[in-house]
Amino acid sequence: MKASSCLAANEWICGEYVRSRSDELVDATVQHVWITLASVAIGLLISFPLALVARRWRVLTGPVLGLTTVLYTIPSLAMFSLLVPLMGISASVVVTGLVLYSLTILIRNLLAGLDSVPAETREAARGMGYGQTRLLFAVELPLALPAVMAGLRIATVSTIAMTTVGGIIGYGGLGNLIVEGMRSLFKAQVLTASVLCVLLAVLADLLLLGLQRLLTPWARTRRRGSGDGGGVRARARAAAGRRQKEAA
Repeated sequence: MKASSCLAANEWICGEYVRSRSDELVDATVQHVWITLASVAIGLLISFPLALVARRWRVLTGPVLGLTTVLYTIPSLAMFSLLVPLMGISASVVVTGLVLYSLTILIRNLLAGLDSVPAETREAARGMGYGQTRLLFAVELPLALPAVMAGLRIATVSTIAMTTVGGIIGYGGLGNLIVEGMRSLFKAQVLTASVLCVLLAVLADLLLLGLQRLLTPWARTRRRGSGDGGGVRARARAAAGRRQKEAA
């Protein structure tokens, strides 16, 4: 009786709830991960060509960023309410809304990453015979990866958080449990689902950070080099001074 008293007392922290509802928690977590992955993947597939179009024709940069920013400012409840009449009550409503929210973050970081590639690097690649497509995939995108991955991390974490809003139509992953727990004042369910959501966000961010470091080993080398830059310059100045004294 004592082991299950936390359920009867409706406490916030309750190990018995986790043990007795483990299947429900796993199913909700799996749905949460699936919705997040689908939303971010589709958002990235849409953002990439839009960013290339906005970069190729600069006159379109403002309208593209402006439209995606306007979509991002629409409250999630209003967004889902607008999509339900078009798609019905389904997971596609949540995924579509989350994709629209991710566009402004992904497009802005794609543009920032591509614009950060030095002009002399592009000219050197063109001088070596690189065409536009090869230049993009072999030179520009690898150098833009830090900014792109930073945007992907932000989009993923924000998507994990906003997925919970889908609980209002029954497709919110852990958000389903949070909504149900709030309606029934079930404290342990609300807290457990919320903690799992936070852990998912932290884990996703760490995984993407590890992937970024794996894909951009030169960035670590450059940081180490810049960190020792002051010492290198000081040694160079000292050596130059010695040479001047010897010449004198």
